[in-house]
Amino acid sequence: MPKQDCCIVGAGPAGLMLGLLLARAGVRTTVIEKHEDFLRDFRGDTIHPSTLEAMDQLGFLDEFLTLPHQKAPTLHAEIGGRPATIADFSRLPTRCKYIAFMPQWDFLDFLAGKARAFPHFRLEMGREATGLIERDGVVTGVTARGADGREHDLEASLVVGADGRDSILRTAAALEVEDLGSSVDVLWMKLSRNAGDPAQPMSHAGPNQGLVMIDRGDFWQLGYVIARGSFRQVKQDGLAALRAKLASVAPLPAERFGELADWDQVHLLKVRMDRLKRWWKPGLLCIGDAAHAMSPIGGVGVNLAIQDAIAAANILAAPLREGKLTTTHLGAVQKRRSFPTRATQRIQLMMRRKRKAAAGKPSSGPPAFMRAIARSRLLPHLAGRLIGMGFRPENVRE
Repeated sequence: MPKQDCCIVGAGPAGLMLGLLLARAGVRTTVIEKHEDFLRDFRGDTIHPSTLEAMDQLGFLDEFLTLPHQKAPTLHAEIGGRPATIADFSRLPTRCKYIAFMPQWDFLDFLAGKARAFPHFRLEMGREATGLIERDGVVTGVTARGADGREHDLEASLVVGADGRDSILRTAAALEVEDLGSSVDVLWMKLSRNAGDPAQPMSHAGPNQGLVMIDRGDFWQLGYVIARGSFRQVKQDGLAALRAKLASVAPLPAERFGELADWDQVHLLKVRMDRLKRWWKPGLLCIGDAAHAMSPIGGVGVNLAIQDAIAAANILAAPLREGKLTTTHLGAVQKRRSFPTRATQRIQLMMRRKRKAAAGKPSSGPPAFMRAIARSRLLPHLAGRLIGMGFRPENVRE
């Protein structure tokens, strides 16, 4: 393969959106993905209003919304034993004033199909990055292993790591990681949805009860928060104990959880929050989870990754196309996206912080600002703005 302007590792939301935008701008771009397809359960399936706005700016929105999805114009929680609206998207300055829930494989298939329409775009599935090619301290490409087990060199003026929180590239580049810590993990499960079930598209039982329910049409997607590293003990306690805990916090009859008959139906997500101190080195840039692993709170990880991709394309397309890329451009991407990342992670950490206890009593209850949202008419709209749009929404440039 001839040398590319850009080689992107990882065909997730960030990688495919960046690949599409660069190819649209005339940049020779190859995206490689280690899997043969996008069919993996329990990926981030939230499409936020700012992402839908980007699809509209690209002229894809009407076609995109023909794909099966569910809409959540508000998000609900149980705070202090009472239902409360914690995010309201009705006042957003966007065409779509809701979060769309869509299987991520449908989203990625759609992006890949649109990207393939551009002659400068190439997507190689089943090709896994195994390392970086460096010359005199500058990254000049990646080594990648194909389905036949053979390794090949892919040379590029810029390599972009969009390969997630377990990024091979950021490890190979020895980029320094700032670990923000996490005290929880999440168990993801499916449960059938019946006609008489609650009508809310997304709700959860508050920070301490730790259950999230997402309406996926014909089934519920459940996320149950457990203490970090405790999954082995949860399994030792048995499925019956887990079903009882779920039934105690869910607005569903206990017998419904009998559908969980095997541990293969329970998927562990190890929650990690971190960010790179520097997202780049000469010839390499990391974006999305490869640059900043997010908590699943608010489902904002996909949104941040998409916004990173749009910002990167806006800044890098012209210098890549003209052969004038410098480290100043790479630093500009981090500078543009650093504040939204740090601010979002700070909010996520606050949402895991427990209420202060009175002297001599254990801490309990939701954080103070969560209780304030539950009592306010205005704050749910502010929360809707932060969750739906983020701290610095990006616009696709012509």
